[in-house]
Amino acid sequence: MTDRFNTIAGWTLFAGIVALGLSSISSRIFHADSHEGPETAGYPIEGAEEEGGEAGPDLGTLLAAADPAAGEKVFAKCVSCHTADQGGANGIGPNVYAIIGKPIGKHAAGFAYSSALADHGGDWNYENLDKWLASPAGFAPGTKMSFAGLSKPEDRANVIAFLKSKGGGPDYPAPAAPAAAEGAEGEAPAAGVEGGDVNPVEAAGAMGDEQPVADGSAAVGNASQE
Repeated sequence: MTDRFNTIAGWTLFAGIVALGLSSISSRIFHADSHEGPETAGYPIEGAEEEGGEAGPDLGTLLAAADPAAGEKVFAKCVSCHTADQGGANGIGPNVYAIIGKPIGKHAAGFAYSSALADHGGDWNYENLDKWLASPAGFAPGTKMSFAGLSKPEDRANVIAFLKSKGGGPDYPAPAAPAAAEGAEGEAPAAGVEGGDVNPVEAAGAMGDEQPVADGSAAVGNASQE
């Protein structure tokens, strides 16, 4: 009985020592006791950074393709606060008829603008409208307008086109000129083409080629005619 008890106790003690040893080893390898997070959270997605860094079309290009009818549909998000028809009443927000080109925070008579807009300065040109529609709070911190903004540049361009149809505005800014393609006019002609630059290495090699030798009989014939 004593031997069996000693055997059980020995194996129990051995199992405890093994468990303690494994726990110590695992904590060192896997940092199980550490609460530090990874240096970079999440998993990188190949190509995501490059896509996010690509610049979209410029405002002139977007406005040239903008559709007032599509902008009217997007403006439906705004009708609870704004009217866009001539003579329309001010609501929670001001009437925006003929707003393009007007001073910021001053175009609608009788409306109580926030100081963030009233003191902003400048006019509602296309660039300022685009920035305002993208993020009112970012354009004029402290504005009373709680609308989060339109994230899609195409939606903003369409709304601007709709607003221009309601009271007019100046011409759109010209689209940016496309980047010059490779191989455009002005590229130096390739070596070996008539009028092109001669490669010095090729020229030296050509000088080492065998040159045609004049026929001896022709020289004799010429001498006989003198």
